[in-house]
Amino acid sequence: MLCGVVTAPGALAQAPNTQSATQQPKPKQTTPVVRPHGPTHAQKPPAKATAKPSAKAPAAAPAPVPAPAPAPPPEEQKPPETEVNKGSATGLPLPRFAALRSDEVNLRAGPGTRYPIDWIYKRRDLPVEILREFEVWRLVQDPDGIKGWVHQATLTGRRSFIVTGADATLRRDPKDTASAVAILKPGVIGRLRSCQTGSDWCQVQTGDHRGFLKRGQFWGVLPNEVVAG
Repeated sequence: MLCGVVTAPGALAQAPNTQSATQQPKPKQTTPVVRPHGPTHAQKPPAKATAKPSAKAPAAAPAPVPAPAPAPPPEEQKPPETEVNKGSATGLPLPRFAALRSDEVNLRAGPGTRYPIDWIYKRRDLPVEILREFEVWRLVQDPDGIKGWVHQATLTGRRSFIVTGADATLRRDPKDTASAVAILKPGVIGRLRSCQTGSDWCQVQTGDHRGFLKRGQFWGVLPNEVVAG
């Protein structure tokens, strides 16, 4: 089936018409092209000036006395593997993926409002990877590898994905020979619907386009992770 070209408003500037009167127009593209809406990177607010404390002369210290090396902790004091991989606040597995709930989310340097804001995200549904938990705060990592703390209220458990690297072909069935539904440009965000056990393909949706992408074509799922539809 032949489809028109799908582009985001204002995503691309129209190129000047360089055709002469004798040239024939080129045939239209037959595969929809979906382009990202809005910026893909976080915006950093201006840094605040901080006063440096005055230097003090160090007090004279006695000569150090060598201390005996501490004994290694007993093997039984190490936390079980299951505790290391679960959040201290929710008990849910770590790491895991979530998505930004709104179009303005503050990324802070630490788990609390007293910590400065490093970045302000302007991209709803951007997938982030939760690495740690502290009370109502979550240490997250974005697709560019930037880490920081966000409040749990700014996250949603709805799964999403973002196209990374190069153009990704959305296919009608989970195989390389299946017909193309659309071409997704890097930065396109959509909904991650399901990933089957042992499959390299995941079912996704962006706008009105629904189909299958390979795991390596997008960011937002753990290796071999199963996502229920």
